[in-house]
Amino acid sequence: MAYDFIKVPNRRNVGSAKYQQMMDWNPKVEEDIVPFSVADMELANPPEIIKGLQDYLEDAVLGYTMPTKAYKQAVAGWMKRRHQWEIQEEWMLTAPGVVHAFFTGVQAYSDPGDGVIVMPPVYYPFYRAIEANGRKVVSNPLALEEGRYVIDYEDLEKKAKDPSNKVLLFCSPHNPVGRVWTKEELVQVAKICLENQVVMLSDEIHFDLILPGHVHTVMASLSEEAAKQTVVFTAPSKTFNLAGMQTSNIIIPDEKLRKKYEDEAAKTGIFGLNILGYKACEIAYTQCEGWLEEFLVLLEKNHQIVKEFFKVQLPDVTVFDLEGTYLQWMDFRKFGLSKEELEHVMQQKAQVFFDEGYVFGEEGAGFERMNLACPTWVLEEGLMRIKEALQ
Repeated sequence: MAYDFIKVPNRRNVGSAKYQQMMDWNPKVEEDIVPFSVADMELANPPEIIKGLQDYLEDAVLGYTMPTKAYKQAVAGWMKRRHQWEIQEEWMLTAPGVVHAFFTGVQAYSDPGDGVIVMPPVYYPFYRAIEANGRKVVSNPLALEEGRYVIDYEDLEKKAKDPSNKVLLFCSPHNPVGRVWTKEELVQVAKICLENQVVMLSDEIHFDLILPGHVHTVMASLSEEAAKQTVVFTAPSKTFNLAGMQTSNIIIPDEKLRKKYEDEAAKTGIFGLNILGYKACEIAYTQCEGWLEEFLVLLEKNHQIVKEFFKVQLPDVTVFDLEGTYLQWMDFRKFGLSKEELEHVMQQKAQVFFDEGYVFGEEGAGFERMNLACPTWVLEEGLMRIKEALQ
């Protein structure tokens, strides 16, 4: 089936967080501008999901709802088919979003004043989850080696050996730098954490969005030992543009870790999710694999277009190879602009709206994160506006 990856849905004045943010940043933004910021797609949802929800609503009663057997089987089936990870249904918990879930995880596995290790530049809600709960951010920055981000294991081991550092909040694939960690890299991370009793909270929300030549490995699938010390955060939201459904699956193989998480989650008073979120996830994982395969072709095409454009038109911009996610990381530091100046040029002159690199930590100052989940023609128009503004 050929899906429509050309049309841009109208998301103005319908409550889209991304569009409202853009208009806050530049109230004079032109009517036809499409932002490249927040990580949802400028594409229509898979038609199977829309049709499936319409059919479901014909007979559904919109009352309190819990995960069904069919729902759990759909999630388990997806993990086995797409990630070669066989999970048991009792390992599965649900949450109204991965961010909510790792906030809960930080609370469950550490105490106020404890350290939580992160690898910046990294997804900015990680910092909020730590600081808002009275924990300490312990930075283990990624290292840039020959134009590729790698993990500083020596520094990680040093931080993990400190008994006050109880948790590693890990991003896999990594947002924003786009790395898909190899199995060998993950084994080394797990070894350090296992030796030092550091609980691994593994945010794997982008794990379906893997480009050719790369393979994602779920952290908890490495070994029985790793599974006993890992909480895996997953969701259909990035894969199928379902963030508004607020439905995530948190998979915790170890019974003791799972009980700690459940006890902490109970304090929030949230005991169920959006009824349509359950159904949308079930449909996505049972009917929409073909849509995902076609989207991945678009993603690879868009990435290559960005690389070639900057290589030819603006070679002072470094475009990092994208291994996973639909988020392109780029280095603009050679222009010598402050982070405020770079932001002004993009938002006011070019009318191009990224997630600014500095929000991912001080290591991101001078960088930009560009969302590639859009029609190619939208991407190309944005690139031309950048060229005109910077020249």
